[in-house]
Amino acid sequence: MLEIEGIQVYYGDLQVLWDISLKIDSGEIVSIVGANGAGKTTLLKTISGLLHPRSGRLRFLGEPIENKSPAQIVEAGISHIPEGRKLFTTLTVLENLELGAYVPKARQKRKETLARVFRLFPILEERKYQIAGTLSGGEQQMLAIGRGLMALPRLLLLDEPSLGLAPQVVKNMFEVIKEVNRFGTTILLVEQNIFHALGISTRGYVLQNGRIVLEGTGAELLQNIHVQKAYLGL
Repeated sequence: MLEIEGIQVYYGDLQVLWDISLKIDSGEIVSIVGANGAGKTTLLKTISGLLHPRSGRLRFLGEPIENKSPAQIVEAGISHIPEGRKLFTTLTVLENLELGAYVPKARQKRKETLARVFRLFPILEERKYQIAGTLSGGEQQMLAIGRGLMALPRLLLLDEPSLGLAPQVVKNMFEVIKEVNRFGTTILLVEQNIFHALGISTRGYVLQNGRIVLEGTGAELLQNIHVQKAYLGL
């Protein structure tokens, strides 16, 4: 579904990603894990068109996307749920969700997709007329994911969905991610909570100082001595 080949990404003159190559197949949950500052968010911004690589290739469903705008990439079938959720906090839950369906193909199926989101997140239907900024942290993250799904993505990019959530809410959030995947959405997950992320992932990549240093199945990476020492404190 997504192929990345040898991309180099800069902020001005500062190189942040070096020779990144990875792939995601349809139906997978793939995790990008690593410490703060490793380049994980930069990678997602590059996939979603907020940044463009100086060299290398990105292909989605066989089509090049490295020079496309964010709007074109959303229309192609990729939704990005940013770190910190970035909701319209003064609008209602329903208004936030409806704004997610702004691309033409999604607008045509808005009612059908909204019903699907409410099946995934019944609490959002209960709170659909509530102001988004008054929701709990976990509910806001569900709303952010729901808004992303309203665009009918084939691939969902999730950046630190567990950030700032209580431990029990974190556990529930990863169950939600699994459920979204079971509904047919492929997921690329960036997450510092490595144990939970790799636990639900088909495969994973470890990003360190802007470079991929390890890759494997989620189970293989959880058993890797380097991962255990560096990220799990074992």
